[in-house]
Amino acid sequence: MRRPSAEPLASPADFAACRETIRGGSRTFYAASLLLPPRLRGPAYALYAFCRASDDAVDDGADPAAAVVRLRARLERAAAGRPLDHPCDRAFAATLADHAIPPALPAALLEGLAWDAHGRDYETLADLRAYAARVAGTVGAMMTLLMGRREPAVLARACDLGVAMQFTNIARDVGEDARAGRLYLPRAWMREAGLDPDAFLAAPALSPALQGVVARLLAEADALYACSRPGIDQLPRRCRPAIQAARVLYAEIGRAVDDPVTRRAVVPASRKLWLLAPALAAAARPTRADGLALEPLAETRFLLDAVAAAPVPFDAGRRQGAAEWTIDLFLELARRERAASAP
Repeated sequence: MRRPSAEPLASPADFAACRETIRGGSRTFYAASLLLPPRLRGPAYALYAFCRASDDAVDDGADPAAAVVRLRARLERAAAGRPLDHPCDRAFAATLADHAIPPALPAALLEGLAWDAHGRDYETLADLRAYAARVAGTVGAMMTLLMGRREPAVLARACDLGVAMQFTNIARDVGEDARAGRLYLPRAWMREAGLDPDAFLAAPALSPALQGVVARLLAEADALYACSRPGIDQLPRRCRPAIQAARVLYAEIGRAVDDPVTRRAVVPASRKLWLLAPALAAAARPTRADGLALEPLAETRFLLDAVAAAPVPFDAGRRQGAAEWTIDLFLELARRERAASAP
């Protein structure tokens, strides 16, 4: 619900601090975020800054389980409009309130981080999808709410995109994760390929069998990137280039994965610029609905249910949706007028 006081929860300086956090910690997202409408960049930075701070608290802290407890307390305060005295917390609290983001979404993200803290194993692809739904599908859903879209079908495709991106991250970071004592590749897949998961963790080494498992995960990611595309076409016109850019840049990271054990895949800046051209062109592409009605992943359905069950104040999220709808209407009318007057 909207806070009763007219006093803002966050200042422009708080959102600027979040932007600097993302500029240094997530170059791919920061590059894509520059394509967002200016009024949405601050809230997007706030979401990612909270997610980044949460991830770092669990990964880098001396007691990951205790870090999760503290993060849950921070989330509870932010959701109640009483954030901790920190720029990230204030900006995050304002974003939750202004865009009617149900606390169940960031709470699910923290659940995924708790799985990290307790060293959870992932035996099957379904197990891994459940993890990715929490740590990345939630981000896709929250970003969609920022853009004023709350329809289940659009949220489902956003969750597909988040899960795909997480699969790409996992494929890229196999060696780095293993050296930290973590394994996210489905253990059943590794055994099918003749690999002992525990032996790999003890001594990570590149092999054709491992490359085959990684390629299999990247194929799953590519299928989800394809499923996500119709959802992007349903976003406000001025939001589509940023999300399409994130989609193509992350997919390209997967294609750059060669040795996931000793080398971290990187997409050169020149290649990123070349890939951004179709993302910018997506802003003018007519809306398509084919593929939108695909069933959501079973592992992300609970996120859609959380949004459907959340109350939506009239002034939260809808103002932006109405404004974007009006802009899109005028653009469409202008396009038709040009077409009618063409020789």
